Amino acid sequence: MSPPCRVRVTGGFALLAAWFALANGWEPLATVLGAAAVHEAGHWLVLRCQGAAVTGLRLSVLGAAMETDGGRLSYGGELAAVLAGPGANLLAALALTAVGKGRWPAAAGANLVLCAFNLLPIRPLDGGRALYLLASWAAGPEAGEAAGRWAGSVTALALAALIGAVIWRTGGSLWLLPALAAGVYWGARPWLPGAYA
Repeated sequence: MSPPCRVRVTGGFALLAAWFALANGWEPLATVLGAAAVHEAGHWLVLRCQGAAVTGLRLSVLGAAMETDGGRLSYGGELAAVLAGPGANLLAALALTAVGKGRWPAAAGANLVLCAFNLLPIRPLDGGRALYLLASWAAGPEAGEAAGRWAGSVTALALAALIGAVIWRTGGSLWLLPALAAGVYWGARPWLPGAYA
């Protein structure tokens, strides 16, 4: 029998969700949270199909992170679980576009944006973990760590520069400041393995 799955919601996540709802309304918040639920369901489904028990889900300012029982998956199995989240978002966006006939563009867009964002090669995002797994599978864990550190740092700092330029050109946006800070932080911090994001 699988251990129970603990869901932890940080105060920062609750404040960010409330701020987003006050600024944009409850419908956009529900749309974004729905896309996030699809994403996590993709990870969960592939993990469960491989016999891995999901023991926790943590919702923080940086997003959601799924924790497993620590059982070892093969590189291929772990790569499948990592890419299942963005894959679920991509499938949801395609289905909402095809079936909805234009009735749910916001939901389709939210799933597409979440898919693309999570494929960035920055840890702890799925793209960063996928890059680490591919490089480790091909050349060993040291190569995976080096590739993850290099690609994550370059991408995070490039995004921080881009966001800084957008803030400067548009006269500023409170929504972009946390993204700028996160980009600088993830680009400058030492690279460490993480959970399924």
